[in-house]
Amino acid sequence: MDKKITIAIDGFSSTGKSTLAKELAKHLGYVYVDTGAMYRAVALFAMQNGYIGKDFFDIQSLINSLPFIKLVFKFNPDLGFAEMFLNDVNVEAAIRTIEVSSYVSKVAEISEVRSKLVEQQQEMGKNEGIVMDGRDIGTVVFPDADLKIFMTASPRTRAERRFKELQRKGDNVTFEEVLKNVEERDYIDTHRADSPLVKAKDAIEFDNSNITKQEQFERVLKFVKI
Repeated sequence: MDKKITIAIDGFSSTGKSTLAKELAKHLGYVYVDTGAMYRAVALFAMQNGYIGKDFFDIQSLINSLPFIKLVFKFNPDLGFAEMFLNDVNVEAAIRTIEVSSYVSKVAEISEVRSKLVEQQQEMGKNEGIVMDGRDIGTVVFPDADLKIFMTASPRTRAERRFKELQRKGDNVTFEEVLKNVEERDYIDTHRADSPLVKAKDAIEFDNSNITKQEQFERVLKFVKI
């Protein structure tokens, strides 16, 4: 393809959006942006500053602190992808924990947080040749994206994938905890007032419950080359 396009990948948690987006970006020579990492970094910031916990959420303090949150992606040539830096600190590993996962959807509900991050995301995509994944990329961030993919799979399938991923990292979690987290995030993401998770009317839906990552990649790549 000579013309570079904008590819928006949305979907539920643990559907492999980031994996697919990274593969497409690498294959096409495009820029990849993991918007979920940005929301996770804000959730981590809220945790570190005592704004959010199991039974409380000081939303106003987080909103007041937004001007002091600096988010930057820095490419790591050894890993082959960009890592998330929060206020100049590499937080790529810290934002992938089950604890951050339990708070990220609540943080992403806040309109002021979404407004700040959407503005940054739109700036990143001005030159096209970008693959961006998240919850509202095809509906809010890039409603005119050239290609929109919406990924889904059963909650149990997604929880099994996430559980295995966390086990490989050495996290001490149970499958029941992970399944509960997946189901809670699904509810919050689809019911929030600001930019809920919905399939864009012109998005191609992929239920990847029973296909391999390679099969999925090959199918999506065919749509990219149309």
